[in-house]
Amino acid sequence: MTLNIKQLNKNYGENIIFKQFNVELKENTINCILGPSGCGKTTLLNIIAKLDKDFIGKLEGFKDKTFSYIFQEPRLLNWFSVYKNLQVILKDHENREKIIDKYLKMVGLYEYRYYYPHQLSGGMKQRLSIARAFAFKSDILLMDEPFKGLDPKLKKNLIDSFINLWKQDKRTIIFVTHDIDEAILLGDDIFIFKERPISKMVNVNIDIDRKNRNLENEIIRGKKSIIYSILVKDEE
Repeated sequence: MTLNIKQLNKNYGENIIFKQFNVELKENTINCILGPSGCGKTTLLNIIAKLDKDFIGKLEGFKDKTFSYIFQEPRLLNWFSVYKNLQVILKDHENREKIIDKYLKMVGLYEYRYYYPHQLSGGMKQRLSIARAFAFKSDILLMDEPFKGLDPKLKKNLIDSFINLWKQDKRTIIFVTHDIDEAILLGDDIFIFKERPISKMVNVNIDIDRKNRNLENEIIRGKKSIIYSILVKDEE
């Protein structure tokens, strides 16, 4: 099944972001939107999440869907412990204790469950943000550059944590980034945006099992070269 965005037009005054834009996103896969900063990636997420309703176009397949959102910054509730940051989004769920324990263990935060956000490192906060998003049983998970600004080792650990969580339920993911490596390691389909207004994009499929994905893999290096060439074409 697919989610479809058709004939999308969006502008901020005279600044046109999308013009007659169409895209088809596969459900239960990781759809990656790749492009430079400021090209409209976050705007698209906000339209999908119904946070921005000031646009023209059709969104098909999104009706009655529930969303969870991982932002660039963790956006935790600083007055709640790690445990309660998950507890509050589960409300009266009858199995919430088991669910919380499950996800905190999966992201390596179970022993820190009584800590408060100010006692956590930046990477731990983002792991908590990821666990919280997965603990909430949404249909679609939106991710807005959640690994931005992290050092390579921490980013790799977070990506591994994310993939392990996703394998448990394989919900639909729409993930935006400007980082080619992140896109290749996470995405099933990579949709490449360039300069505004966005009226079309290029789709690159990464049909390689994630257990075999690493940046030294010859096929992965070839995909990376293709994506890079698309992004820099006509810019020289």
